[in-house]
Amino acid sequence: MQLRDGWLEGARREPSPHYDCRPEDETPSLLVVHNISLPPGEFGGPWIDALFAGRLDPDAHPYFAGIAHLRVSAHCLIRRDGEIVQYVPFDKRAWHAGVSTYQGRERCNDFSIGIELEGTDTLPYTDEQYRQLVAVTRALIPLYPQIAANITGHSDIAPARKTDPGPAFDWTRFREALAGQVEKEMR
Repeated sequence: MQLRDGWLEGARREPSPHYDCRPEDETPSLLVVHNISLPPGEFGGPWIDALFAGRLDPDAHPYFAGIAHLRVSAHCLIRRDGEIVQYVPFDKRAWHAGVSTYQGRERCNDFSIGIELEGTDTLPYTDEQYRQLVAVTRALIPLYPQIAANITGHSDIAPARKTDPGPAFDWTRFREALAGQVEKEMR
């Protein structure tokens, strides 16, 4: 997996208007793992893309009326089948973390990359999602090496507000797969 001008080659691009520039001299040093499903608990469909593009129809589902006004985005989404959709270049600030703190630093959007997994807190994520999350993370580390030591969940940076990626996310599996891939590349 390769990056070019902040975009993953081979990922489907759905540019979001919900981003801006990072503060001067700020580069990503944190990776935040999220989950999302729209409507909640349902997978597939155009709704996540529509939310991040700012064109979610509030009348399409009762749940959407309460979120259609939000101006949110993530850098990318990994769907259940492993498809990667990218919304914001990695060198830009996506609006995924909200009010947040990591190791004493506030405003995590300033220095983080947000990756959404299509899922819920309680439903196991797919093998394809773990494989793609490892691949994306591996592609990011050479450009942003501090990320290797700073990977966390949305629930860890906004514990009073968020629960994702939830207990269904297997942190051990992800970290071991990531470590194994990094070791292979170093040989």
